[in-house]
Amino acid sequence: MGRALFPQWPNTDFSKRTVAFTELFSGCPGPDCIPALDAEGEGVVRITSPRGGHARFLPVSEASYQPQVPVAAVTIGNQARAYPLHILTWHEIINDHFAGQPIAVTFCPLCNTAISFERTVSGEVLDFGVSGLLRNSDLVMFDRQTESWWQQATGESLVGHYAGTRLKAVSTAIVSWGQFAEEYPDATVLSEDTGHGRDYGVNPYPGYDTSSFPFLFDGTIDERLPALERVVGVTLGEQSVAVAFSHLADEGVANIEVGETPLVVLWAPGTTSALDGTSIAGSRDVGTAVAYYASFEGQVLSFEPDGNGRFIDSSTGSTWDVTGRAVQGPLAGSKLEVAPHANHFWFAFAAFYPDLVLIS
Repeated sequence: MGRALFPQWPNTDFSKRTVAFTELFSGCPGPDCIPALDAEGEGVVRITSPRGGHARFLPVSEASYQPQVPVAAVTIGNQARAYPLHILTWHEIINDHFAGQPIAVTFCPLCNTAISFERTVSGEVLDFGVSGLLRNSDLVMFDRQTESWWQQATGESLVGHYAGTRLKAVSTAIVSWGQFAEEYPDATVLSEDTGHGRDYGVNPYPGYDTSSFPFLFDGTIDERLPALERVVGVTLGEQSVAVAFSHLADEGVANIEVGETPLVVLWAPGTTSALDGTSIAGSRDVGTAVAYYASFEGQVLSFEPDGNGRFIDSSTGSTWDVTGRAVQGPLAGSKLEVAPHANHFWFAFAAFYPDLVLIS
């Protein structure tokens, strides 16, 4: 049945799947309809990518991006790299090799999800591409080694050899370029030199995040929030929590527990939407929201905004910025650890995690 429905996938093992084929929709014509980027050098072994481009990186000091544009900030240990959303929007997947690890950095514009994954599965390094399929309006990726299909929002393989396997997430947050560059001046950032003639900086989905209904979504909208409101979605163990951006913009911070783990979500203005106006740099400010583990050196910290875009923990009186760095006080120079999370549109996170707890 699967091979008859999807003749463009001769190498996919359709006998293995975790979802019904009726849940999958065509978003664009087929494999590689949106060209992924592959980092040059170690860690990317491309099987076939007829439309692929290359990912090259610049030192932060050599990049000239406008400070308010959003980037996906990936951190592994004490190393960081930025992937501007105005580039990711046009490619959706980057197969990279960073901090000694093969990783895939992904962005689904229809769900506003920037999530990164380790690419090594059962000892095999996988290279990912855009399948052209969607589920719950979310990007379905495929790996070039087995042509298994993978859900971007959850990291789970849906169909093929790896069906039921879940990719391990890598710490990723959406922040502004200016916030990233200030925090990581010695880091690197993805260059617009990709080998593709894309109009980087122009949003190919103008007005999408202020529309009333998501594109190619066939599910039921949870009416507790507008469908395309942004939320910070966190899943730990069996529990999922969504914190609405509207709540964060009012309160500045949310001290929460997910699966009995204390977390804090910090919000600050200064980051534009990648999915609002035609110009991403000129779009509306939706702010930066990042989830962190609230435990530091055995002590659970509770945070409140200081009224100037920063945060004070009540235990030590230290002042922190939205990148999770203590800038003043007894803990100055310390860093909070980013918790597994992503900035989603509400409809998508609620579709994948219907039993979530909403903080709004």
